Amino acid sequence: MGTSDAGDRALFETAGAALYEEIVSSGGIVAGEPRVVAGGDLHDAFEQLREMGLVRLDPDNDRWVAEDPGLVHGRVVAPLSQQGALLLEESLRWAEALNTVSQTWRKAPEASERGPFRYLHGDTINAFLGTLGAEAEEEVLTAQPQSGRDTGKGLEESLQMERALLERGVRILTLYQHSARRSTATREYVAALSPLGAEVRTQDEFFNRMIVVDRRTAIIPSPQDLKIALAIREPTIVAYLVDVFMRSWERARPFTSQEASVVKHIADEQRAMTMRMLIEGHSDPVSAKRLGVSPRTYAGYVADLKEEFDAETRFQLGYSLGRLGLRAEADPAEDGTGDGPGED
Repeated sequence: MGTSDAGDRALFETAGAALYEEIVSSGGIVAGEPRVVAGGDLHDAFEQLREMGLVRLDPDNDRWVAEDPGLVHGRVVAPLSQQGALLLEESLRWAEALNTVSQTWRKAPEASERGPFRYLHGDTINAFLGTLGAEAEEEVLTAQPQSGRDTGKGLEESLQMERALLERGVRILTLYQHSARRSTATREYVAALSPLGAEVRTQDEFFNRMIVVDRRTAIIPSPQDLKIALAIREPTIVAYLVDVFMRSWERARPFTSQEASVVKHIADEQRAMTMRMLIEGHSDPVSAKRLGVSPRTYAGYVADLKEEFDAETRFQLGYSLGRLGLRAEADPAEDGTGDGPGED
């Protein structure tokens, strides 16, 4: 009987129940009704009703008529309730078993030497984050450099977890680079969670990935290996990381408005950042990473600046920008002719 998962229940709620009501009110439907035969709009819903035993064929009238749902209730709901009870009992047994090995781990020398720091490896990173997030009570701070969210299944799992946190009253602050505004997955994330209270901002500067939960636990990645992360529970260090995050947060721009002025400010900030990268002499791969864009996109930014400053080569562009000095960052809207303030 197709009633064991959420998809079957959704089909019954959206189509099956309405079809059943129609059959009851009309005294049945004729066998061979075009809507319920193979290829018909209500074929799946009708087949579900038939398999559940909510309709039967009356051979005397050649019509499908309704049956009492009370006769079906026990066959559908009781097995699910029994499965739920078994799963709950099994989860309790697993909790007891894991608690035993947890006590063993806490008594081991490695645990006592670890103190407020814990290295996480591979799949244990996501498992630790999932547990930590589920236990959050007040606030989750997340710094996501470059393009932002995962796509597909990863995005859906993140949405489900953060939606549950927001519904519990947990505050979520998420910081991206400006380039994340071009990410479809990030825009979907913002559109889904902003109405629930999630706050999202972007800034031009590159920053390292970081998650802080309830200002008690911080997780940062290893600079050498993305498959290694460090969980920190030392209060002084966590407070320092929170301060770093909040300083960046105060300078960032909200990711909730689509006003032209906001878009213009972001474009100006990315332009100024590109100029700074050129003045400081960073390579294209390093500069692209700092801006959170692909090397091809960064090359496009440089090409726009060459056209703006009437420079045919990178050397000529660098010379023009060098004459401007760091004023280019302080006043991104300043006329870029090379003759303004900051000239030697």
